[in-house]
Amino acid sequence: MNAISAAHRHLVDPVILARAVRRAKWRLLPFLILMYLLSYLDRANIGYAKQMYQQSTGVTDAAFAFGAGVFFLTYAAFEVPSNLILYRVGTRVWMTRIMVTWGLVAAAMVFATSDTSFSAIRLLLGAAEAGFFPGAILYMTHWFPAKERSQVLGYFYFGSPLALMLGGPLSGALLDLDGLFGLAGWQLMFLVEGFLASAVGVWAYFYLTDRPADAAWMPEDEREALSRAVAAEEREKMASGKIGFGAVLRDPRLLHFAAIYFLIQISGYGVAFYLPTQVSALLGMKIGLEVGLVSAIPWACAIAAGLFWPGLASRTGYRRSFAVVSLLGITGGLVIAANATPAIAIAALCVVTMGIITAQPIFWTFPTGYLGGAAAAGGIAVINAIGNLGGFFAPNVKTAVEAAFHSTAAGLYVLASSALLAAILVTAIRHRVSAKVPTAARPAEA
Repeated sequence: MNAISAAHRHLVDPVILARAVRRAKWRLLPFLILMYLLSYLDRANIGYAKQMYQQSTGVTDAAFAFGAGVFFLTYAAFEVPSNLILYRVGTRVWMTRIMVTWGLVAAAMVFATSDTSFSAIRLLLGAAEAGFFPGAILYMTHWFPAKERSQVLGYFYFGSPLALMLGGPLSGALLDLDGLFGLAGWQLMFLVEGFLASAVGVWAYFYLTDRPADAAWMPEDEREALSRAVAAEEREKMASGKIGFGAVLRDPRLLHFAAIYFLIQISGYGVAFYLPTQVSALLGMKIGLEVGLVSAIPWACAIAAGLFWPGLASRTGYRRSFAVVSLLGITGGLVIAANATPAIAIAALCVVTMGIITAQPIFWTFPTGYLGGAAAAGGIAVINAIGNLGGFFAPNVKTAVEAAFHSTAAGLYVLASSALLAAILVTAIRHRVSAKVPTAARPAEA
């Protein structure tokens, strides 16, 4: 432990710090989860609308796959500038801008009645939402010390399975209201879920607090303890030299992190976009409330795994091994789902979603423990931008491979291979990178 860390121990009362962290978790995490839930729902709900939407508009499978993925092109292009602006103007103001804008664009999907308009609105949605996820990750580094971050990120990631678990029945129910107010069911779904995001965006302006020092809802001793703890970690990152955006862009480990996240996202979005369709085929019924309810089962299992797996990885110190196990679960589950009976396939998909939701928060502890200052703002955005191109890659490659081999199983094998490659790259994360996140009595592997 260096001199800064030793001095920090004497300056911060661990009891007060623990109390401050606990208060911050209860105050901030539920709201951040709600924001992420709406974010994920508004980018992935096209999976529930797919059948009805294509029947109503005539959008082809190829155009749908392109439109589903093209979101990530503008999302990636605007990630870095958006996160650098957030770093300068503060989370509260910029998150409000992001959420209100993306909600309005998501609601505008009611006008997407052709191949061209579908792709155009998806492009706008990507630009509007850019910066939300890396901004949320950066925001949590301002509030939670490194040893808490794996568990905190694990809870934050509940937003995506909750979006798909609760969003499935919600989207299915809205689709079943086809004809209400003269609107198609898919139009009602996009309208309602888009306006929900804008409403929460307005709420965010009044609810979020940029940093612990500004938290009027926290006692003064807790504010000081948390501020000192986070500041001490930033100074440690300064000492490593990884605080400038230019410096981190020249670091090959940034590309390593981005490659891992890209491969994880191929599997994650491939499953998110097509799980309702796959469940529909397994059950032999159209997508509606019943398929939405069954599709929610794997995501409920993912939440259960997220309650303990990332936190256990952090407490034991074996974060790299835990991440590899999660990724291998995705690989094995997809291979089994491609060849099994409906009941076994759905059980295998539960393993897949558990791997998707637990691998990602553990992964983010590596770059967030390594990057500080402007490097954190820009570096996290770069990793997320490159990684989320997997969301463009997944539906297009999956569709092309299935068409080439005339088999839906072939698409699942592509997603499984992506998770396997990610597992291999995680094993190659260098020890000194993972060691940037201090934990008490950490085993040697980290």
